[in-house]
Amino acid sequence: MTEAKNPDPDQEWLKNVYRGGIRQLTPRAVVAGMLLGAVMCLSNLYVVLKTGWSLAVTVTACILGFGLFRALRAIGLSRTPFTLLENSAVGSVAAAAGYMTGGGNMAAVPALLLLTGMRPTPWAMFWWFAVIAAMGVCAAIPIKRELVNAEQLPFPTGTATAETLLSLHSADGEGGKARLLGWAGVIGASLAGLRDAKAAWMPFNLRSSFPFPFSYGGHPAAQWTMTFDGSLILLGSGAIVGFRTGWSMLLGAVLTYGFLAPSMFAADVIKTVSYKGIMQFTLWPGAAMLISSALLSFLLRWRSIVKSFSGLSLLTRKRGVSEQATREADAIAAVECPDWWFPAGYAVLSPIVITLMQVLFGIPWWAGLVTIPLSIVMGIVAARVTGETDTTPTKALGPVTQSVFGALLPGNLAANLMGANVTGGVGLHAADLLTDLKTGYLVGANPRQQFFAQLFGVLAGAAAVVPVFNLLVPNPEVLGSPEFPAPAVQVWAGVSKVLVDGVSALHPAARGAAAIAFLLGIALVLTERWAPRKLRPFVPSPSGLGIAMVIPGYNSIAMFLGGFIAEVLRRKRPALAERAIVPVASGFIAGESLMGVLIAVLIALGILGR
Repeated sequence: MTEAKNPDPDQEWLKNVYRGGIRQLTPRAVVAGMLLGAVMCLSNLYVVLKTGWSLAVTVTACILGFGLFRALRAIGLSRTPFTLLENSAVGSVAAAAGYMTGGGNMAAVPALLLLTGMRPTPWAMFWWFAVIAAMGVCAAIPIKRELVNAEQLPFPTGTATAETLLSLHSADGEGGKARLLGWAGVIGASLAGLRDAKAAWMPFNLRSSFPFPFSYGGHPAAQWTMTFDGSLILLGSGAIVGFRTGWSMLLGAVLTYGFLAPSMFAADVIKTVSYKGIMQFTLWPGAAMLISSALLSFLLRWRSIVKSFSGLSLLTRKRGVSEQATREADAIAAVECPDWWFPAGYAVLSPIVITLMQVLFGIPWWAGLVTIPLSIVMGIVAARVTGETDTTPTKALGPVTQSVFGALLPGNLAANLMGANVTGGVGLHAADLLTDLKTGYLVGANPRQQFFAQLFGVLAGAAAVVPVFNLLVPNPEVLGSPEFPAPAVQVWAGVSKVLVDGVSALHPAARGAAAIAFLLGIALVLTERWAPRKLRPFVPSPSGLGIAMVIPGYNSIAMFLGGFIAEVLRRKRPALAERAIVPVASGFIAGESLMGVLIAVLIALGILGR
């Protein structure tokens, strides 16, 4: 009796999942994706300057794309149905654009501005962001079939996006999600307009905060930044990042602004009771905790890191079999990205990056050359870690590269910041494409078309983020202000200052606080890893605690409240929570942040006052 062979998963996918005859990367999907991606990018820019987080945009973009084309068809402006794969393409384009604020882009460039006053020209910034992101897209090619097809890593965000797409485009499509997102966006924009638009013709303005009616340490709670902020961005962000991170941020805010800051003020270490005055001290323990916890979490995944390189298709081709014969024997090669696209892309893009590093930032060509293999390694590792945990480890990858350049070019701020920007950006965009490819794998999309969709998104994101960043941050003083705390910028700038000036340049109290926080970050990661599963939700998140030390207390309070409301809804009404939390939170964030950008434009034009 002949033993049955296990079916080839690639052939099974081609036969049962792949939707080869359905429209995907159409002109309308590209245009819609670029427009929605640019909008999501601007929203993310506003949010990252306020909270330090770049939020996922793919699900939001797919819901918006579905609602947009349903509306266009209802009024007769779109005659053909908007297909599931077209919406998948919209998500791919929008994700690449929306994530243009991550990967160190909105940390390294602002940190360089903060420390040196250096700001590249808009065109230079455009090409810098676009080329780094395109390198990340190419870096995903050689490991896609191993991570997505063979190992079928979960990529939770990619899986959730696929489930959303299938739900939206089912026979009874969930138009309710699009309506929830739209109405939440209107509410967020209206609140921001009534609160922040200052003009003689405005009948009134809403209050931006509500102080607590008590004092401590000789000053009102509001001076310690402990107030309630009515921002729906913060409530929405808290709902998305989760309850554990939210309550950890509240704990961090109470410890930082309720105990640490007052004691340091009493000891004359902190000179003024204001956000900037306090943050000049609390930055150091906050950065130390973020870095130690991120690095240890990263290193504890060493098996994944080692395994990242075992599936490289360029390294595992069978000997004695020609490339042409391999392609002929492999039917799926007709839809997958060819392996040669990876080295070809790097051959074209690497000289551009090295030249930009030398011309824009004065980094020697040989140091720029070091970033190329380092970025490939970071891209491969970031993709696997994201596939397993849904967390791209840019908080760990950035300091690693900063340390490398700190050793190679001591005292060169631009080198350790912008070198880390290259590797962080490549890692983020490689992981983002793999997440999109996971979505495509589950819904039957063409991987080659997803690759090109990401490149369209890269151009849209770079074009959108540069002028609006220059508008929102006209000078370095804006960074670290209560309006834009920019915690990621503060951390990257702090690491660079330590690498350049040495730890001895810090106040002894700051050194002591940073050492304690560094060890605490390690202890919390190990506690979470070794604690019984039932107790892990009660271990504070080191990321939440660390971020709370570098943003105003009212940010942490509002994000905790958003996470708390979402958690109560998940426990009491799980079906409603699944349907409503992401659309409503995303709508609040998009509506308020985009109105904030519009108000900034009107202020720059002199139509509104500050």
